[in-house]
Amino acid sequence: MGQSESYEKEMELSEIQSLYKSFIMECPSGSLYLHEFKKIFGVKSGPNPASIYLDNVFKSFDENGDNTLDFIEYVAALHLVLRGKLEDKLRWSFKVFDNDGNGRLDGDEIARIIRIIYKIKLGNVTDESGNNLSVEEVCARVIERIDENNDGDISLEEFLEGAQRDAWVKDFLSLDANPSCWIQNQQQVKEASEI
Repeated sequence: MGQSESYEKEMELSEIQSLYKSFIMECPSGSLYLHEFKKIFGVKSGPNPASIYLDNVFKSFDENGDNTLDFIEYVAALHLVLRGKLEDKLRWSFKVFDNDGNGRLDGDEIARIIRIIYKIKLGNVTDESGNNLSVEEVCARVIERIDENNDGDISLEEFLEGAQRDAWVKDFLSLDANPSCWIQNQQQVKEASEI
């Protein structure tokens, strides 16, 4: 039983080979740059919320800090986004949100990321009764539901526990950015051009 569960969560060799083929076709240098990463998600560079968010996402996956994603970093990113466990995704989200890397989200970091997510969701954020919420209301609600010790900062532990405990917070923090459609589309285009 444990082996089949592990098998389902791991990427198959054929998937990795297919990803590598796509990666090399799109990034012949072997490096994925930020502008190419944004293209995967259909986001244009600039001072828009989605672009700023993806800047942070890209940095969080660039483990060696060389301002590119190599194939291993790329696969790790896709695996997390597409198949990762909730706790792993939440840990990664915390890392993206923690701009100064101090292991805590302060009021400014919380407000900044909530404003970005709010704009990405086009302001379509409601409470459980379906009432529209302002960005200020969302910010207050997230802090109220996650900041267990009421110190104004959110630790990793508070973030993990709060987001897993509270369905509304978990739903708000989730962004349905799914690069698998782009990858499959690119493969279909390449295969069609080879026929």
